[in-house]
Amino acid sequence: MSNESLDASLVIKNALLASSLSKRAGTRLSMHGISFTEYLVMDYLASSDFKAVARIELAESMGMSASGITRLIAPMEKNHLIEKVVNPRDARQSLVKLSDTGERLYGEAKVSFEQIAKEMVGGLSKAQKEKMLELCSKVF
Repeated sequence: MSNESLDASLVIKNALLASSLSKRAGTRLSMHGISFTEYLVMDYLASSDFKAVARIELAESMGMSASGITRLIAPMEKNHLIEKVVNPRDARQSLVKLSDTGERLYGEAKVSFEQIAKEMVGGLSKAQKEKMLELCSKVF
């Protein structure tokens, strides 16, 4: 197999893997009333140092445009999962953070997600998981 074919095959396999993982996780997370993408937003907000981030930072972390993240989080804000807070460094820019309701729902969804993750990659050894993470960090 040529190097170009190997590169293309790797990208295709990873795209299909991501799609499959997203679909399986989304199906299970729907019992909490959220999508996989919404879970990723909640996870990012929960793990950020200050628990509140600028929308542009959130967009960059999700690989989305600013307008895309705004469309994604608008319903989350309407459903009281996230809330706007004033940026203490720049009053012109608001930050977003998990609301109390969002934190509670995230905690519940995280338990389900951990189980989903275990089902999906539980057959891999710790060394294999660490190697996959290492390889992913070289691509992203």
